Amino acid sequence: MESVQIHDKTFVPYLKDPEIQEIVKATALKIYEDYKDETPVFIGVLNGVILFFSDLLKHYPGKCEIAFLQMSSYAGTQSTGIVYQKMELTKDIKDRHIILVEDIVDTGNTVESLFQYFKETQRPKSVKLATFLLKPDVYKKDFKLDYVGKEIPNKFVLGYGLDYDELGRNLKDLYQLEEGRINE
Repeated sequence: MESVQIHDKTFVPYLKDPEIQEIVKATALKIYEDYKDETPVFIGVLNGVILFFSDLLKHYPGKCEIAFLQMSSYAGTQSTGIVYQKMELTKDIKDRHIILVEDIVDTGNTVESLFQYFKETQRPKSVKLATFLLKPDVYKKDFKLDYVGKEIPNKFVLGYGLDYDELGRNLKDLYQLEEGRINE
């Protein structure tokens, strides 16, 4: 794994695909333990979640359904603090067990917005959240994150679905912004 250049920034190796797959498999099996007698609806929060979502489903041994919605809060390498919905939910989930699937949780603003949206408009039977990555140093919300694949430092990461200005999502490994370059 070598460094990669995306736009004007250099990203260095962080997690290789085999380690990512172990994290994803462990997360899928934890969810299955809670839902083995149910048919939950996995809801992918687009766009960054696409690779994690796909791999999570491959490792999930039970029955399930899927849906998607799209939220956004990033500009470049920084959260704007403002979350907006870009695409409506693709399935009726009233009275269903749902698992929101996120690629990364940092400030928790998107999570807060999602929980409010589902509570006020969708009325599911239950809502749990699964995230591939969590930045605990910046997560300050009261919402419980039910399934966390891996906690990471507060550094900008790229690859495995995560992008920098729309590029880098297709990298199978995870990279982090090279030290000393986060505010460039």
